[in-house]
Amino acid sequence: MDWTTLKEECARCSRCALCETRTNVVFGVGNENADVMFIGEGPGETEDLKGEPFVGRAGKLLDDMLSLIELDRSKIYIANMVKCRPPKNRDPLEPEKEACLPWLREQIRLVSPKIIVCLGRIAAMSFISPTFKISVEHGQWTERDGVKIMAMYHPAALLRDPRRRPEAFEDLKKLQEAISLNLQDNK
Repeated sequence: MDWTTLKEECARCSRCALCETRTNVVFGVGNENADVMFIGEGPGETEDLKGEPFVGRAGKLLDDMLSLIELDRSKIYIANMVKCRPPKNRDPLEPEKEACLPWLREQIRLVSPKIIVCLGRIAAMSFISPTFKISVEHGQWTERDGVKIMAMYHPAALLRDPRRRPEAFEDLKKLQEAISLNLQDNK
C-alpha cells in the first residue's frame, strides 16, 4: 500500500465505534521518510477538530521539546495508536487499538524508522511491554527488528505534572544521542 491509498482508506475507516463520534480522522504528519517516528495514544479535541496530531497544548509542548534537541516536525513523523478521538479523551480501549493497529503498522512500514519514540504509557504498553510502567521505565532503550524503541512521558502528562520535565529532558538528550549515533552508523 502506498501513502495515498493508506490515507484514503484510513479516512473511510469504520472498524470501531470511534468513527461514529469523530470530526476527523487524525492520520499522521511529518516527514514520511524520517529516521525517527513518534507514536502517541490518540487525538484530543483540538486534534480531532483539525485532523492533525499534537496541535493542542500538548503539541505546542512537544514542539518546544523537539526544538531543545534541534528537531522539528519536518525531520520526524508523528502518528497515534488510534486515529479517532476517544470520548472525553479517555484511554483507547483494546478493541479500538486493535482496530487501528493495521493502519499504524502500515505507517511504520512506509516510514521505516530507525527509532520509535512512544509518547506515554499507552503506546509503550503496545510497543515495549504490556506491563510497561512509564514512571519507572521511561528513557530506557529496547530494540525490535533493528529498530530502537524508547518511551517518554506524554506531553499532556508533563502539562499536568511539570515536576516530570527534568526527567523528560534527560530522555530527550538520550534520544538526541541515539540519533547522532544512528547518523554516524549510516556514513
